[in-house]
Amino acid sequence: MSDVVVRPLRFTDQVAEMRAFLETLGLQSRLESESGGWVDMLAGRGMVALHSAASSSTGGQQGQTRLSFEAADIDRLKDALERAGYGDVAIWDEAYGRVLRVSGPAGESLWIDERNDDLYGYKLGGGRPDERVTLTPLLDAASQAGWQKLLTVLGLTDTFRFGSPGDEVRLEFTTTEPLDDVLQRLTAAGHKATRVDDTLEITDPDGQTVVVRG
Repeated sequence: MSDVVVRPLRFTDQVAEMRAFLETLGLQSRLESESGGWVDMLAGRGMVALHSAASSSTGGQQGQTRLSFEAADIDRLKDALERAGYGDVAIWDEAYGRVLRVSGPAGESLWIDERNDDLYGYKLGGGRPDERVTLTPLLDAASQAGWQKLLTVLGLTDTFRFGSPGDEVRLEFTTTEPLDDVLQRLTAAGHKATRVDDTLEITDPDGQTVVVRG
């Protein structure tokens, strides 16, 4: 299902700082709330959403990252998931649009927002993301088989890496830009980053580790 986009959701008390950090990596805002408590950021492939932890209605904690997605047609996606044996798929309306819920491999709730053209309360960003940057989040390897089954239905089998992130998901990126150029830009912006071989490890404004791979 190529219309599904991975969109990890970071809860943060520093939306503006996290936005600036992701812009340094090459992401650009697509949609943001007029209140400033939400912004989703486009990579060349994939997205990251930033949500004010203080205004979270689902218990999101500062620095926590949850896995979520966006899709063009969640009714078609619901049918595909049910055919694949997922029996707890549900769709409902939220103030910002329609949402699909399905359980992940460890029983966690995963939300897939339907793409919405209604901009009420939101405004569009004008920047273009760096097409060299791809979001490649890290998921828990203990549930790899379950994740791969679900991701196959979503059409995202080549999007993720597996390891021990210590959370539902860790933000990781892959880039074709020279890593030394990325490192220089991050350092100039005041971010703590180190390079080991073909990998950058960065401490983001929330104190979390973000990885960029060459």
